[in-house]
Amino acid sequence: MAAAIPFSVSLSLSSDSQPSKRLPVSLTSSNLQLPFLSPHKSLHFSSRSRVSSKCSSPSPSPSPSPSPPPPPPSSTTTITTTTTTSAETSSASTTYSYLEDSYKTGRFLSNEEIEKLNALQDFRYYQQLETGSMCVRLMRLEEMDITVKLLAESFVESMVLPVGYVSLLRYLVKQYLVERRAAMPHAVTLIGFYKAKQEMDTGEEMEDLEELAGTVEVCFDKRGANTSPPTPTSPKNAPYICNMAVKGSLRRRGIGWNLLKASEELISQMGSMQDVYLHCRMIDSAPFNMYTKAGYNIVKTDSLWVLLMLQRRKHLMCKKLAVLKNPSGLDIPGSDTKLSSQLDMLKS
Repeated sequence: MAAAIPFSVSLSLSSDSQPSKRLPVSLTSSNLQLPFLSPHKSLHFSSRSRVSSKCSSPSPSPSPSPSPPPPPPSSTTTITTTTTTSAETSSASTTYSYLEDSYKTGRFLSNEEIEKLNALQDFRYYQQLETGSMCVRLMRLEEMDITVKLLAESFVESMVLPVGYVSLLRYLVKQYLVERRAAMPHAVTLIGFYKAKQEMDTGEEMEDLEELAGTVEVCFDKRGANTSPPTPTSPKNAPYICNMAVKGSLRRRGIGWNLLKASEELISQMGSMQDVYLHCRMIDSAPFNMYTKAGYNIVKTDSLWVLLMLQRRKHLMCKKLAVLKNPSGLDIPGSDTKLSSQLDMLKS
């Protein structure tokens, strides 16, 4: 008699001491506090075993001569185990999968969230500029350090802090980005890469290696919203754009404008609400002019009381977007041009 018993074991462990604590979006000298570490430990183990057991009992020989007693029933057991870890799976795959990050957080994803993650993974925004070209996509795990460096340097510059604060801000920003990645697909961090054009002696144009030019964060709904939003407070269930930063040496080339357009295109393709919000400090005239040109209007402005908390007064601005009914064009190069024309027609 033979029996085959297949079984499958899947174990996923995660620990997060403070999963709900988030770094405030608005960093000022009055609220710089050292957060507690939020270590993320993850273990993914998958085992498939097949146990086959065969038992036989030989009958005694019919010979009349005395025979030795029959041997005891023999038992043969064969065990085959196959173990697959998430590290081996990721190394075997040639494409980056954001689903692996969700497994490491230890939370279950619905079918709708998995579809959104797949759509976000394919998102690309391409744009040809006068001095080069630009591509915007989601930040990957191995690109977090260079993004942290860019954000920390931008915050130090905007808040007029000493250079010695860069190390502290790097630590705070990295903890913040780690926690924000756990909120995908409800919030994402986009990064833009820039390729400059150079003319050769023959008159032909060639592009340099791409470099990180800027970053921006996009929240789609209340599950991706910050727990400590800046004032004036925007609706938590509405899309929100924040933490935009452009590398200092690449400014005045349209990087910030295309980061904003890429964020708007992603929000429209993800089918979020039509109203998108962002904040702009009153002293930042260049970003304010860019937002106004893009179609954003002031909804509310901070009162004078925020000055007592050593904060800058900010405008809450809003724009109504066109929601695309067919999000299948997420990875089509040049789809940004078609969307930009649609947005311009809507604005007019």
